Amino acid sequence: MVDAAASLLDELMGRFRNEDPEKMNKKLKWNDEDVCQFYCLRFCPNDLFTNTRADLGPCRKIHDEDAKESFKSAAAYEKRQLEDEFIRYAGNLLRDVDRKIAKGKERLALALQTEAMNLPPNLQRESKEKVALLTEKINKLISEAEEMGSEGKVEEAQGLLRLADNLKEEKERLQVRNAESLPWMQTAELAAQQEKQMEVCEICGAFLIVGDAQSRIDDHLMGKLHLGFAQLRVAVEEITEERKKAEELREKERAERRRDRDRER
Repeated sequence: MVDAAASLLDELMGRFRNEDPEKMNKKLKWNDEDVCQFYCLRFCPNDLFTNTRADLGPCRKIHDEDAKESFKSAAAYEKRQLEDEFIRYAGNLLRDVDRKIAKGKERLALALQTEAMNLPPNLQRESKEKVALLTEKINKLISEAEEMGSEGKVEEAQGLLRLADNLKEEKERLQVRNAESLPWMQTAELAAQQEKQMEVCEICGAFLIVGDAQSRIDDHLMGKLHLGFAQLRVAVEEITEERKKAEELREKERAERRRDRDRER
């Protein structure tokens, strides 16, 4: 609380509000000890998640526009060093949320598997009735085949047994299907139960309802937690891409210099 109040006073009255007038007018530089260098580079991660479950707490450094402006004239190696620090810090935060995303997906997969193993009562009843009906038909065919055989009607008996075998195969397929709980994927009844199927947000790891109302989707996308992790991901991607382009440009310039030297020989 004290740190937050002091930070607020710093923003309103300046870091040197209790100092002599000359020091109060002093402009801060990006590499001053009390200055937040991440803020000078791009933004301070501590500002992204205030009052969310990912809250990093208040930044203990100063966020100053003059210092941010002074960073533009920093040496290339200094900028690269600070970018390295930022990427490491942001990378740790993103790895944490990526682990959360992976665990969330595992939880949903396990829940779906568990749900699939429990057919709705109406489907269970229907499956049992089909199995019972097939069993009755099979027993009847076998009984008729035995009668035919006792009467010397071998071909007729064999035909009835083949029919019984076909029904046995159908019965086994139905039992396997029931055991694996596959019918839920083809039935309207179970599809209705899945209307609130969940998914994991690939940016922040939040659980979302598939096909939810657009207003709730928009609320999520504009939420501080989602925007914060999205901003971190974009920043890391942009820095990485800028470095890649800079390296390609340097390599192109080196190649041109080599060609120039070769022509001069």
